[in-house]
Amino acid sequence: MTTAETLPVRVTVTDAWDQVELGLSLTATIADLKQEALSRALGRPVAPEDYLVKFRGALVLDESVTPAALGAGPNAPFIVLPARRRPVR
Repeated sequence: MTTAETLPVRVTVTDAWDQVELGLSLTATIADLKQEALSRALGRPVAPEDYLVKFRGALVLDESVTPAALGAGPNAPFIVLPARRRPVR
């Protein structure tokens, strides 16, 4: 349920193959979104700088903006993925 003070978004964290639903305040930044999604999905501390955020297929370069500034509406999908490719063994 959305209220005037929150923006519901869906964030897929590829390291956990999990989707997290967040209710962000309207002033929350993409960096806040990334930190909260990583914390909930992985359940352990991680360095946020080791991860990137994508929205509508494009990399979000400025994580200091709000999701609404990117044009995200209610239940907008975001993806959080590792910044570096990992070797396959």
